[in-house]
Amino acid sequence: MLSISPLRLAAGFAWIACLASFSTSLADAANPTSQEKWAVADSAVAFLQEQCIDCHDGSSGEGGFDIHSVSTDLSNAHNLEQWVSIHDRVQKGEMPPPEDIELDAETARDFTEPLRHQLRTYQLDQQRRNGRVRGRRLSNEQLSRTLQDLLRVELPLEDLMPPEQRVGGYVHLASAQSMSHFQLNTHLKVVDAALDAAFAKVLEPTSDWEIDMPPKKIANKPKGRRNRDPEMRKGLAVVWSSGMIFYGRISSTRVPEDGWYEITLTASGLKMPKEHGVWCSVRSGECNSGAPLLSWVGSFEAEAEPKTMTYQTWLPKGHMLEVRPADRTLKQGRFQGGQVGFGEGEDQDIPGVAMHSLKMKRIYPGGNRKESRERLLGKLPLRYDRELNRSEVDVDKFNEKRDRNELRAAIVRFADLAFRRPTDASTIESILQLAEEERQSGATFIDALRAGYRAVLCSPRFLYLTEFADESGQLDDWAIASRLSYFLTGSMPDEELRKAADQGLLRDSEELRRQTDRLLQTRRGQHFLVDFSNQWLDLLDIDFTEPDRRLFRDFDPTVQAAMLDETHHFLQRLLDEDRPVRELVGADYTFLNTRLARYYGLTESEADIADLDDQTKLVRVDPESPRGGLLSHGSILKVTAAGNDTSPVLRGIWVSERILGIEIPSPPENVPAVEPDIRGAKTIRELLAKHQADVSCAACHQNIDPPGFALENFDAGGRWRERYMQKRGNAYKPGPAVDPSFEMPDGSTFDSFVTFRNLIAKKDERLAANVASHLVTYGTGQTIQFADRDRIEEIVSSTKDNEFGFRSILDEVIQSNLFLSK
Repeated sequence: MLSISPLRLAAGFAWIACLASFSTSLADAANPTSQEKWAVADSAVAFLQEQCIDCHDGSSGEGGFDIHSVSTDLSNAHNLEQWVSIHDRVQKGEMPPPEDIELDAETARDFTEPLRHQLRTYQLDQQRRNGRVRGRRLSNEQLSRTLQDLLRVELPLEDLMPPEQRVGGYVHLASAQSMSHFQLNTHLKVVDAALDAAFAKVLEPTSDWEIDMPPKKIANKPKGRRNRDPEMRKGLAVVWSSGMIFYGRISSTRVPEDGWYEITLTASGLKMPKEHGVWCSVRSGECNSGAPLLSWVGSFEAEAEPKTMTYQTWLPKGHMLEVRPADRTLKQGRFQGGQVGFGEGEDQDIPGVAMHSLKMKRIYPGGNRKESRERLLGKLPLRYDRELNRSEVDVDKFNEKRDRNELRAAIVRFADLAFRRPTDASTIESILQLAEEERQSGATFIDALRAGYRAVLCSPRFLYLTEFADESGQLDDWAIASRLSYFLTGSMPDEELRKAADQGLLRDSEELRRQTDRLLQTRRGQHFLVDFSNQWLDLLDIDFTEPDRRLFRDFDPTVQAAMLDETHHFLQRLLDEDRPVRELVGADYTFLNTRLARYYGLTESEADIADLDDQTKLVRVDPESPRGGLLSHGSILKVTAAGNDTSPVLRGIWVSERILGIEIPSPPENVPAVEPDIRGAKTIRELLAKHQADVSCAACHQNIDPPGFALENFDAGGRWRERYMQKRGNAYKPGPAVDPSFEMPDGSTFDSFVTFRNLIAKKDERLAANVASHLVTYGTGQTIQFADRDRIEEIVSSTKDNEFGFRSILDEVIQSNLFLSK
């Protein structure tokens, strides 16, 4: 690898250091007029003085709100947020408290309508001046995918980056992004890793590593030897059911280099239970005590007849596979000394998995060597250097002029792709000069080219989404291409989308629809709902807690994987078939395999589970069954739990914000958190009743508590329960009965989860507005502002004829001004 001098490295840091201010400077250059100071009308201040002074006079005011601290200057973000909150609470009739002051509708309108107009006018003016979305940096995942697609490499680069801050569940909100020196340094390391992998793939001999192992090669346990590998039994490689860590590792699968591998496994079950097969996991890792973490590859249900499974996964050098029974409901064997000897599981009458064959081969899902070479080097001639054991650009036929022209042309072509819009030489002249100076100082053509590529990838035009717009704020075609591609695929525009941008077609609604259809079918686009739900529904947090095995004995990795599949398949059906958004919560179907159906405790009278196997399939459920709809999914119930316990507050806030679109503000500073009260309150219901009785808390808890209590019949692992479990000594015993009943803010009541689910399923416009809002937030990197509310209503209204279909909402979001404007 080329060694850049300290001076040039410092220059690289100086170049990238402008990232944080780059986009803002673009906006300032386009809109040089300074901000005007906006002030709320005197009539609004007079309203507060007249209606609110009794409860909010001074720092000790109810809810921590002091009317005298409210500034009328809307140019301050805190003040703007405060006035929006005041508007909303008065409009909803929460303030002044109806039990204290009877405010007639006309007086309320006389306050809210002028204030709404002023708040909206101010924000629209700011959006016109600076854009609704300010400078937005690529997220870790977006950066990793972009480098992979740009350089045609398969490296999981996000593993090299520090965790990102999530705000409201999202990692790429422009207002929450920062750029520290540590992040800059990390970016350089990521870029170098990607370039190293790309040039090695193109220039160095490639590996065609492949193994095809019969049972004798899979097993590694001669008689008299004790280890954790499979053993031979009746001509097959066998692993027994056990809780022993790393038991089932297959030493002969240790891979020689980092890369993607295709795994083909044929297996069957041994000594299976009468009711079902043997659920097994396939994982990877170093499989030793010094590196205890294992990565998930897949799962399957081993049955009497052998079946063949195929997986594709990334494996670092030296990692191996582990294949084992993973169902914790199975009887488990006991082995002494942390090792298993030949035949020791035979007489314990325990299930096992028998492997008939195992194949592994190196694959290149990001593109073959030829495709990578065209992307990196174009049509530059190559020659093989035996001493270096790699190819080099054949410059023997180059004169000085051609050498310089070829170098500049390659970098300009690369920058055109990396910057996601046409780029001419004058735009990157400093980068071209850097590469030329490297070449003149004795660097090889490849090393000089790499230095130029590195500088391109350290440019703010690469790391930030440079969204140019016209005077009306409408994005140009190249900005639309990038926004659409990163929205649906999480990566840079592909060749067809770039071609459409170059032809100026992306302002046409039919072309946008066509490109949306196409992108959703691409390899990246097929993961759109996985990527979106990871942030919208907090599924990124699925591994945040590990349930206590004493309380959740049936929970295991195969269950968790099936839970995620249930949610992903469910959302995909909503999108593919444009299902009504009410089905998000009120569907009479879900997606299960045999393991998850058994974990949920479903019977054939409740659900159509007779034909299930280890593949996730659509299952119809009884409308009176609690299963069906997103709120009954184990994945959702696990991420909204508090470890081993449930919390009506946590789940209530989650349902309000992620499903119903009701923003729950942070509690006032002078209001304590809900904690056990040893002076009389014995249950969480009694504790929250005290909050409902407090004026400072009631406005939020009237929205939080109904969904929170409605979900109390589901435990922290997603199973249905009629009674709470209480810990007594070292064991858990049944405790008080669960009471899910509550009253909704509109006065309607429910006494069960099913009744609650049916009530909110009827609020299809609210559900649609929430989905649209989260799609806009995810797609643009900006939360919904006060001035955006009318445009969300327009999106929802446009989908009414299609029963607020999920795909219809997505299409209307993409066609909206919110998406197509800066």
